[in-house]
Amino acid sequence: MADLPRKLLAEMLGTALLLAVVIGSGIMAERLSGGNTAVALLANTLATVGGLYILIEVFGPISGAHFNPAVSAVMAVRRELPASSLVPYVAAQLVGAMLGAWLAHAMFDMSILQFSTKLRSGTGQWIAEAVATAGLLLVILRAPAGRAPAMVAAYIGAAYWFTASTSFANPAAVFGRMFSDSFAGIAPASAPGFVLAELIGALIGLAVHNAFEPRLHPAGHPNVIESSGQQKNQIAE
Repeated sequence: MADLPRKLLAEMLGTALLLAVVIGSGIMAERLSGGNTAVALLANTLATVGGLYILIEVFGPISGAHFNPAVSAVMAVRRELPASSLVPYVAAQLVGAMLGAWLAHAMFDMSILQFSTKLRSGTGQWIAEAVATAGLLLVILRAPAGRAPAMVAAYIGAAYWFTASTSFANPAAVFGRMFSDSFAGIAPASAPGFVLAELIGALIGLAVHNAFEPRLHPAGHPNVIESSGQQKNQIAE
């Protein structure tokens, strides 16, 4: 099993690359779409789906590929992530998210240090974030063995379009996007409402999962985090 420093490096690097994909593709889409927001969002969605799938496959065996404090918190509640690892995981994800935003800016010759002015607020947006995060956790917790990377990526792609908030579903993504005044950004003033809605959504997703009859998984843990990077033969339900 990978030791904690390696897991934290994987979480930081994976989250950084995820935010670079989300923000970088948003910048490229905005530049090439000629002002067509729907086309820009479609391009942003496709890049995010592909990038997320690859990152989960690459970093999942090391750290579980959470890239998301809400996911890490739920895994800690379920004792699939040691409680002592939760704060380091979240710190690594937040640092990675900020670095990912800066990396995207560097690639597009933009000012590295900036803050978003894009306001995202209102009841509809908060409900959308709760729904997006609840669905994400439900997919993670109930995906069949080996299927979670594709299912998570597909769900996030769909949620870009069926939620009013375009499905951040991730407090680290909110944090990173605050540092980018671009298509994918979110104003710091809007961040607390998003994060609170996401945490509530994560609890809802966990509650819905627990409400179903437990499933048997002879091949090991079914979800994307694979018990936070542990080998399958070390995991028991």
